[in-house]
Amino acid sequence: MTPGNQPGPQGEQAAAPRWKQLLALVSLALSLLLWLNGLLDSLSRPSVGQSLNRRQLELAVLAEPQLPTPWRPLLAGPQPRQTLAKALAKDIKASNISGSTAAPALQLLEQGLSQLQAGDRQGAQGPLEALLADPALAGGPEARLAAALLEPQSPAVQAEGHRAALRLVGVTVVPAVVLLLGIALLLRELWQRWRGRSPEPPPLQGPQLGGLDVVLLIAGGFVVVGELLTPLLVAPLFSGLLNASGITSPLREGVSVLGLYLALMAGPLLILVLQLRGLGPAPEGGWLQFRWRPLGSALRRALRTLLMVLPLVSLSGWLLERVWSEGSGSNPLLELVLNSHNLPALACFGFTAVVLAPLFEETIFRGVLLPVAARQLGAGCGVLISAAVFAVAHLSLGELLPLLVLGLGLGWLRWSGGRLGSCVLLHALWNGLTFTNLVLLGW
Repeated sequence: MTPGNQPGPQGEQAAAPRWKQLLALVSLALSLLLWLNGLLDSLSRPSVGQSLNRRQLELAVLAEPQLPTPWRPLLAGPQPRQTLAKALAKDIKASNISGSTAAPALQLLEQGLSQLQAGDRQGAQGPLEALLADPALAGGPEARLAAALLEPQSPAVQAEGHRAALRLVGVTVVPAVVLLLGIALLLRELWQRWRGRSPEPPPLQGPQLGGLDVVLLIAGGFVVVGELLTPLLVAPLFSGLLNASGITSPLREGVSVLGLYLALMAGPLLILVLQLRGLGPAPEGGWLQFRWRPLGSALRRALRTLLMVLPLVSLSGWLLERVWSEGSGSNPLLELVLNSHNLPALACFGFTAVVLAPLFEETIFRGVLLPVAARQLGAGCGVLISAAVFAVAHLSLGELLPLLVLGLGLGWLRWSGGRLGSCVLLHALWNGLTFTNLVLLGW
């Protein structure tokens, strides 16, 4: 990579007022403390990976009778019921430690499965019927599976099994095909670059800001204002408004996530607007270089890069799991999506994850941080720094490496194509795939 050819901004840090330097220093110190605390706190949060694995096994048990016999071992595994019973025992232990309300459903389902595995169908009826009789557990995936285990020949259960089979294909076969396509595209890209056939990247344009401005934007705006002050000041007010409106769970959680994320965005974006206003006339395409048009080419570049990044992120996640099997906590939004069966709430979660988060995060990390760092340190360092800050900002040690690889892919797309709009689309596609997978497993 080669650095952008833009001149440095006028009035760099040496000419900045002392109060501005002090504010940046305090913001940076607070941000480091908050992020370090958040990363360490992720060690005590449950990982959504265990829940995803269990949900996929539940789906496999439900779908197995409806799968063609030759495909059953490939799609559902050789012994899905036995494997699910082991996963349930592990999740029960984790749920009891964390005080999760999911423990009763898991315990009843595990007891029923164990009795069925032992050949005691009559003994399995007690826990399975208790699971169905509990109003707090009714309608959930464990209750639907319990009904299927009790009455496997029921027409309703068979119809549910057919739907489960389609969902199982969606979360197993489709990702595998996409992964193979991504590997092929990645090998082709590497071959073209090795043969020197790849086009030269355009000049990397970005806002004429200095490092001090970026520290104030990210440390001061994104972390201190957005992640610290916004929850403290806005969350109680927003909770009062929700109480007054009469909105109840689960929609309450969806509206709360959407509203608080909008509030989190407001402070950093206001700071950025004020910073850009003092730069004078913007270049063609604007300071951030969204350049949405032509939309078709931006979408094609985003989709192509998504396919190439997917195998690398999957590999990094697999390696991390081999080295650190326990992992750490995931983004709480993932659990909310997985366990929600309310369409309006899912719409709020989806809009936040697929629209707001890509627009906001790409504006900060690839729209500002990357080109400013690239101008001062070189494009390679700019891509790496933006990816590292992007990964740390998600506050999960267990997802740090995969997020770093995803950030490198987003940075490479920004550097190679020059368009921030493509990065937003790639980020939205990635979050959309994750969201869809969670809905298929959790619904």
